[in-house]
Amino acid sequence: MFCWDPNKVKRIITRAWVFAGLALGLASASNAAAVHRPNIVFILADDLGYTDVNAFAARITGAKPARMFYETPNLDRLAREGTAFGQAYSTQLCSPTRAGLLTGRNSAKLGVMTASPATVRTYYNQGLTPPPGYLANDAVYWGDQIKTPQALLNASTLDALPSGQPLDQGRDETTIAEALTGYHGAFIGKWHLGSHGARGWQPHDQGFKELAYFDEGSSPYFDWRRLWDSRKKHFPKMPQPELVRGKTDPATSKAYLTDALTDTAIDFLKQQAAATDANPFFLYLCHFAVHAPFQAQPEDVACFQIKPTLGWNHQSNVVYAAMVKSLDDSVGRVLQTLAQTGLESNTLVVFMSDNGGVTYTTPAATCNAPLKGGKAMLFEGGIRVPLVFRWPGHIPAAQWSDVPVTYEDIFPTLLDLAGMDPKPHYSRIDGRSLKPLFRDLNNRKHAYPRDTFYWHYPFNVVVINPEDGQPLTPHSAIRQGDDKLIFDWSGRLLLYNLKNDIGEERNLAQANPAKTKALFRKLNRWLDENVAVKYTPALNPNYDPAKEVRSNPFLDQRKALLGEKEAIRAAQSDPRLQQLLLDGD
Repeated sequence: MFCWDPNKVKRIITRAWVFAGLALGLASASNAAAVHRPNIVFILADDLGYTDVNAFAARITGAKPARMFYETPNLDRLAREGTAFGQAYSTQLCSPTRAGLLTGRNSAKLGVMTASPATVRTYYNQGLTPPPGYLANDAVYWGDQIKTPQALLNASTLDALPSGQPLDQGRDETTIAEALTGYHGAFIGKWHLGSHGARGWQPHDQGFKELAYFDEGSSPYFDWRRLWDSRKKHFPKMPQPELVRGKTDPATSKAYLTDALTDTAIDFLKQQAAATDANPFFLYLCHFAVHAPFQAQPEDVACFQIKPTLGWNHQSNVVYAAMVKSLDDSVGRVLQTLAQTGLESNTLVVFMSDNGGVTYTTPAATCNAPLKGGKAMLFEGGIRVPLVFRWPGHIPAAQWSDVPVTYEDIFPTLLDLAGMDPKPHYSRIDGRSLKPLFRDLNNRKHAYPRDTFYWHYPFNVVVINPEDGQPLTPHSAIRQGDDKLIFDWSGRLLLYNLKNDIGEERNLAQANPAKTKALFRKLNRWLDENVAVKYTPALNPNYDPAKEVRSNPFLDQRKALLGEKEAIRAAQSDPRLQQLLLDGD
């Protein structure tokens, strides 16, 4: 077992560089051979923060990995052997990122607004006919229990990615697995896009063969099989006899979930290496790590408890550190299997996290400093994530690109690297291929055309806003070039220049009102043109301004800056919220 030993670290790093050199040499020698479409292994971490990976932490802190608390030698190796993106973005939560990553579309356009718990009520699981304009898997209403006054009511959210079912009312989102024609698509791990076990919206409905999976936002790491195999419905009126939300792999006996999912992935890779079928594969490995509950293997926890760098960058949760180590070990085992089976030279490996690290637990899971905030927030700590592409001989090694890119770009990039033209999809997706950036890191030729990005999170949540110490209110954001505007729907406007202020410490909104207003207008124009009204917040008619506890009183900035016709909508115009108010729910 590896746990902090400076001499051992040095030996591992030295060996890694030697093997990397050999691999690149072999790849160069075979360049003259015919190039086949690559196999693809996409590994998605859950809640892993930007500075949780040593290579990325070093990028923005200047510290050496030996000083750091977490141990990520395999992820660091992946960055050395591939091209890493220093300004890659997800959304603020897992389900929206996963939906957009699979489809290449902005999650707000899809309607997947948040990561719901199994207790969320949808029209489908309640056995209800949705009102006009709503889908069966739209939420009837969902929200945290917040005691402080709320000027706004939550938007709805779509709880399942449309797969062409009759209840999807003509919507059928094309996923990467469906677009990669000729590929064997396999899914392992966390789905969280199927309305918690709704029949018709599971991985096999979206182009994947399910090897082992669970359609929930979190899972225990020990004694997890019983829950995964459970078919008991949460709501008796759900129009299906049982839940369809999970599948365990009987071929692995590992007790710890991260290890078990890795076993399943390794078995699949070995089977593919031995197969006579010439078709490539797309393995989508979605770990639950490092999402709560915080559970780790005792021997790893004990190791971090005595590590002298405990507390570096305010990272002191030893259980979380052990979970990061298990995730990194998993990546190492996958890379080792690719090398041992001969798959390595023609396999693209991509690693990403679905959102920033969690900072709101007690004790805090991690710290994303110098990035501000964390998961559920539109500050950099919540949406800037590690992203690496590695394909020996085809994607240059040891490169970093600081061009801003997003989760939406994964879809067209994988198609492009697979030798398929992504352009026919460009009329319906938001992402663009990152392939030109592998040879033009600074995008001097502007072959990657994007410079403006959007986020939307229309919910009041219990997560504390670092701006005022109160629960978060609905937020939207735009980044254009180096400028980023966060629109707090309760009234605040926050303008940052990320080139000069990566920690988002200096709000320039008052100092630069022209730029603030221009970005605000552009953001809201995009929202109005692309996001259904049901997925935007509404005025709470029961809100009493006299009871407001926030330092900033509520202000309808849409009305103030865009005019009366653009004011935040009234709840009475929404049949879902109107009924909610009548019921007093």
